[in-house]
Amino acid sequence: MSASQDSAMVTPAATCVDGAVGVDKKQWFVAVVNHNTEKVSAEKLMKQGYECYVATQKETKVWRNGKRVQADRVVINSTIFIYCTEKERRTVVSYPYIFRFLTNRASASSESGRSVAVIPDLEIKKLKFMLGSSDTPVEMVDRCYGKGDKVRIVRGGLRGMEGEVLVSNNGKSELLVHFDMLGSAKCAINLVDVEPVD
Repeated sequence: MSASQDSAMVTPAATCVDGAVGVDKKQWFVAVVNHNTEKVSAEKLMKQGYECYVATQKETKVWRNGKRVQADRVVINSTIFIYCTEKERRTVVSYPYIFRFLTNRASASSESGRSVAVIPDLEIKKLKFMLGSSDTPVEMVDRCYGKGDKVRIVRGGLRGMEGEVLVSNNGKSELLVHFDMLGSAKCAINLVDVEPVD
């Protein structure tokens, strides 16, 4: 075989079949878990073969005795990112430590509800870069509802109740529920437990 023939030979490159027709593509989904269980929940999923990401940032803690310790601080509470297919996600949502997956509030709702939120790979890379490279603590705003927004509770004993978001003077979020005959009542509510009402 001559050198010219040898250079014309092309080795087929490894191809990714995620986007092929009939193949369920892997995507980053956002799962809601109990507060302070983000790392434990991600570890359980990783033991089962799922790729997970918990948004953490290195932080130096100083104990009373003056000892300094490096620790990972969770930046987005009650949230883990799971890289899986839609079929795998339907399995994961049935696990007892996964409460639900976030829905896409920007999408149009249908009879079955809103579509499940998907985070693009580039956004996850940007988040990882920001948390790994920033010299100052990064804080995420977990309240994406404004005062007066109509919401429905999707978890807990008050599931199904609807009301509007109040923001008190100290910044804590509360839900105001109107009763036709009795006036109004308000209760504190974790906003990861609600979804918007059309």
